[in-house]
Amino acid sequence: MSLFRLSYLLLVMSPVAALAKAPTAADLSRLSLTEAQNLQQQGKLSSQELTEYYLARITQLDDQGPTLHAVTDINSDALTQAKQLDAERQAGNIRGPLHGMPVLLKANIATADQLPTTAGALVLKDFKTSVDAALVAQLRNAGAVILGKTNLSEWANFRGEGSASGWSALGGQTKNPYVLSQSPCGSSSGSGVAVAADLTLLAVGTETDGSITCPAAINNIVGIKPTHGAVSGHGIIPIASSQDTAGPMTRNVADAAALLQVIATPQAQQKYGDLNAAITQQPVKQVVLVRHYDKDYPAVGKMLDELKKQLTALGVTVKERQTWQLADTVYQDEFTVLVYEYNRDLNQWLQDFRAPAAAKDIKSIIAFNQQQGKTALAFFGQQYLEQAAAIDLEKQKAAYQQARQRSQQMAAALLDEDLVNGSLVLVPATGPAWAIDHVKGDQYNFGSASAAAISGYPSLTLPAGFDGHLPLGVSLIGKPWQEADMIGLAHALERQRGPAAAPTYRTNL
Repeated sequence: MSLFRLSYLLLVMSPVAALAKAPTAADLSRLSLTEAQNLQQQGKLSSQELTEYYLARITQLDDQGPTLHAVTDINSDALTQAKQLDAERQAGNIRGPLHGMPVLLKANIATADQLPTTAGALVLKDFKTSVDAALVAQLRNAGAVILGKTNLSEWANFRGEGSASGWSALGGQTKNPYVLSQSPCGSSSGSGVAVAADLTLLAVGTETDGSITCPAAINNIVGIKPTHGAVSGHGIIPIASSQDTAGPMTRNVADAAALLQVIATPQAQQKYGDLNAAITQQPVKQVVLVRHYDKDYPAVGKMLDELKKQLTALGVTVKERQTWQLADTVYQDEFTVLVYEYNRDLNQWLQDFRAPAAAKDIKSIIAFNQQQGKTALAFFGQQYLEQAAAIDLEKQKAAYQQARQRSQQMAAALLDEDLVNGSLVLVPATGPAWAIDHVKGDQYNFGSASAAAISGYPSLTLPAGFDGHLPLGVSLIGKPWQEADMIGLAHALERQRGPAAAPTYRTNL
């Protein structure tokens, strides 16, 4: 445990004790953004107190207790930021809609501060950048407190075959807060777990294919994978720029909408309009409910039966679809695209952000990992890095372009069948969490993220049920820039369901 974290344990032995010493603080457990904003505006809660609360939670649950390993690094300037923002509020200067609100960032998002940007990889240990990612600059301008960085599946789960979601050489194994023996899913596992376990008010994750969707579903939170291009990828350690995107991970839909409003590009904000107002609207008239997974997963079928009732009660016409899947060739083409762009985009990022010599390019990273042996390559290999390094960008350009066009067209075609006249698709995000296994790796049951990921269409994942002690989530998918419609319907469903159940930290099933 770091001395910094230990100091908070000694200072604040429990959240209740902390609040007892702060007469203006309310019960901070699982606060929403709106609640936190109201308390601050009323003078009942300072940003310093809110930041101290989350720092204490990280010490109690991430370093100790269930040792979730969701947070890799604490920002040593977090309290200084919070105090400065409190002083600005007292002076009548409100920077923006997230003034004084703590945010955790996935460890592949660059920050120009004392926080390292590592993607969980040993070769980037302690690497600090001199430039904020574009979305980080937007967060700072909106008044957010950058609380720290979260663990992830190393290199955003694109190092090699047989990986276990949520494991990185630097961060260790992130645990599912509902059942600690089960996977948190990846690669934004740390962001998802941190939000679920109330280690932060807000978090940002990234997705190439399923890395926001899956951890949101499995950790019983809300995640939005925006329309591709809606959030700038500048400063995010990439896999493939044609699919990579960052997105919000929060405990409720309204908070996700507010966070997306802040981190979206100015052009996307114009297309969206006011996403905060979207939660009060429900313009969607029809939803296509995907029943493809019911037979193999009875709990999923039961969840969809209940959702159908809720949708009908909201006046939404429900059309059911029994089969829903992409051809195997789409996934083959997708992999061709990802490996090609990994070579092109990661090498460029390492150069632009002046990575250390051992990580100056992918070939150097491979050599470093080989030299370090099991210290760097524990549990699984680096086949994806090796395949990317072997790419000849010029010779393989035509094959890559053809694969990208085919995969995007086929993914969009699957969705476009149902996304007519303003309709949305509602599909189970994934099955229940599987056991963490560092020998066999992830034992995925199913995932439905690829169509939206490859096509660049938006998806919003929200809690919708349980399979025993394990959360289940569903994803709403829409046409590009249809996020406001998705947010409106998701919020209406959330109101019918009520607050998502908090984690129980069970040791095993």
